[in-house]
Amino acid sequence: MAKSSSLNVRVVEGRALPAKDVSGSSDPYCIVKVDDEVVARTATVWRSLSPFWGEEYTIHLPLDFHHLAFYVLDEDTVGHDDIIGKISLSKDAIAADPRGIDSWINLSRVDPDAEVQGEICLDVQMLEDARGRCLRCHVLQARDLAPRDITGTSDPFARVFWGSQSLETSTIKKTRFPHWDEVLELREMPGSSAPLRVELWDWDMVGKNDFLGMVEFPPQVLQQNTPRGWFRLLPFPRAEEDSGGTLGAVRLKVRLTEDRILPSRHYQPLTELLMESVLGPAEEDTASPLAVLEELTSGDCRQDLATKLVKLFLGQGLAGPFLDYLTRREVTRTTDPNTLFRSNSLASKAMEQFMKLVGMPYLHEVLKPVINRVFEEKKYMELDPCKMDLGRTRRISFKGAPSEEHVRDASLGLLTGYLGPIVDAIVGSVGRCPPAMRLVFKQLRQCVEERFPQAEHEDVKYLAVSGFLFLRFFAPAVLTPKLFDLRDQHADPQTSRSLLLLAKAVQSIGNLGQQLGQGKELWMAPLHPFLLQSISRVRHFLDQLVDVNGEEEAGGPARALVAPSVIVREGYLLKRKEEPTSLATRFAFKKRYFWLSGETLSYSKSPEWQMRSSIPVSHICAVERVDEGAFQLPHVMQVMTRGAAGGLHTTYLQCKNVNELNQWLSALRKASAPNPDKLAACHPGAFRSSRWTCCLQAERSAAGCSRTHSAVTLGDWSDPLDPDAEIQMVYRQLLLGRDQLRMKFQEDPSTDSSPEADAEKDSGATEGACPDALARQREAAGRLLEVLADLDRAHEEFQQREQQKAAPGPLGH
Repeated sequence: MAKSSSLNVRVVEGRALPAKDVSGSSDPYCIVKVDDEVVARTATVWRSLSPFWGEEYTIHLPLDFHHLAFYVLDEDTVGHDDIIGKISLSKDAIAADPRGIDSWINLSRVDPDAEVQGEICLDVQMLEDARGRCLRCHVLQARDLAPRDITGTSDPFARVFWGSQSLETSTIKKTRFPHWDEVLELREMPGSSAPLRVELWDWDMVGKNDFLGMVEFPPQVLQQNTPRGWFRLLPFPRAEEDSGGTLGAVRLKVRLTEDRILPSRHYQPLTELLMESVLGPAEEDTASPLAVLEELTSGDCRQDLATKLVKLFLGQGLAGPFLDYLTRREVTRTTDPNTLFRSNSLASKAMEQFMKLVGMPYLHEVLKPVINRVFEEKKYMELDPCKMDLGRTRRISFKGAPSEEHVRDASLGLLTGYLGPIVDAIVGSVGRCPPAMRLVFKQLRQCVEERFPQAEHEDVKYLAVSGFLFLRFFAPAVLTPKLFDLRDQHADPQTSRSLLLLAKAVQSIGNLGQQLGQGKELWMAPLHPFLLQSISRVRHFLDQLVDVNGEEEAGGPARALVAPSVIVREGYLLKRKEEPTSLATRFAFKKRYFWLSGETLSYSKSPEWQMRSSIPVSHICAVERVDEGAFQLPHVMQVMTRGAAGGLHTTYLQCKNVNELNQWLSALRKASAPNPDKLAACHPGAFRSSRWTCCLQAERSAAGCSRTHSAVTLGDWSDPLDPDAEIQMVYRQLLLGRDQLRMKFQEDPSTDSSPEADAEKDSGATEGACPDALARQREAAGRLLEVLADLDRAHEEFQQREQQKAAPGPLGH
């Protein structure tokens, strides 16, 4: 039975942050760490004490992670960035509420003594001789210690306490992965039993030593089961210091999802029920799994469920029928066409997630050229007189203060100069739109036409499609390009305002101009002629978009979300030469363009270069970070491969920043996830000057000194399909509605079974449904409840087996 764990993290916004710059403001960004490994960094919001980040991450993790931390820093152009504060959340605190955390949390001061990380390997024995009891503590090694020196390393030594006695190991210089292999013996002194405490310290020649962490074992543990193995280092116990809001606060949304995945055969009955649901009449369905899920879910949970369902049906080749089922149910219930798909229903969320999963490469192809232009040109644009900064325009032009009319005319020209290419790219993209998306839009349009055939509702068939494609796909991507991977950074305030104006225009075009001239934004009027000219082109585009003959796609064969040959990531990286000469480290790295697919990691001098070298993905056995001290360079990773003869080869690659590093690490780990014989440990340094820079071992073949992190990845649109994990989440959601389903469709023998009571039940449960429909609904409910009961039993059996096998012990190697 497999296990899965994932964190859904949203760094929403900050408030009342302290000013760190002489200007009276700050340039804040947030770093997200899981067990002291940086997994994400938000963009910097310039000149703001109340920044809005709005960045969301899904982080796939091993089940044994311990805590999640958020550090808010002020970015400085010169010197080190200033730390503003941190928020630390333990795994237990996150898991306490299944709905997760959604609140403002005050920032705390960063206490160096609390910033501990890493593990220590010990072998403790209790011995007795003629002189009494003796504790023998074999201090073998430690790994992943916190860097306390400016060189990015530490000078660690261990200090062992037992009762009133203490002994120290030797100090090992310049390493975060020390090997001591020293035995310290302490004699028991008269008095009560004492705990064993092992502290790690960084030795400093000047000033006091820095604390690196500790482990402590109570007397009963020493007597019953002496410690042996790896143990996680902890800070000194102390009360959490509350800054009282003086450092500001951050609004966070965090939810932990942990589950145990059964073998596929156990999910087959539920999968079959779900597939049957979409092939039946959607309008009458009230008891199928999909109908129950639609009624139960709401909010963020509905979005997560929609993603899982879309991926599940994509894998079965039934995404088209699934979306058609949901949209037909919503269209049938809608009486006013003006409210169609305006709510965040399961149908709306599923369609939105489907477009992101299937259409992200298409979105990038259409919008990226113009979005890049907006960011690079940084033009000042404003149509709202209340927001015009005439002085700013004067500073840019150096021609005196222009009039409001001059600024409006110049802005109008710039806006249409960007909108024109956007509209051209969209209306000319019919052939590039994924066939699966075109087919879904065709089914949607047919459904809406059947429901609203009247002449006065002629526009509804267009609005149903454009409402998804323009209002929920193109316009949000224009407004926040970073959230759609169109840019690596958020826009500065001026560019953000330009994107907002462009997004409003795209939204108006998607609404087919129905609300032009209405509402509060009458200052958009100068743009109306251009928008009205574009609407006729968009109508023609929508007609072409649904003119597709692809019936086989609706129930076609199962397929992967991303084909193995599809490029999932590409870009320039710096690659270290295979056998660099005595050149300085910076010259040993050469710029190369890389492509990653499910089959190969290939590279060449430039994207146009014909000669390419490649690394088969099937040969990758580890993808890990490299310490800065290895090459005195940041953001370096290593790709370890195993050759045909079994030998290991390491390729070192440097990325531009921490986010690019995390994205490449995640993409490579996911691509190589199915590979057998993955490495459990590796060296986070490099073998240079006849020793490893990390652990100082002199043998190139020395065993790895740090654990690998193959299970840590970032979720995105290119995640591989995982039918068992997806159906497991559906099962968990259905469990929440099981009691409601029983009350609605099944008779309880313990209640009154008189004909009058039955009649009341029937009328309450089905609201006037005919007897045949009621019988079908009860039969469907009975089948669903039976399938859920079978899955319950399977989970209980596997859990019992796990408990029998489990034995308490130290951390794994």
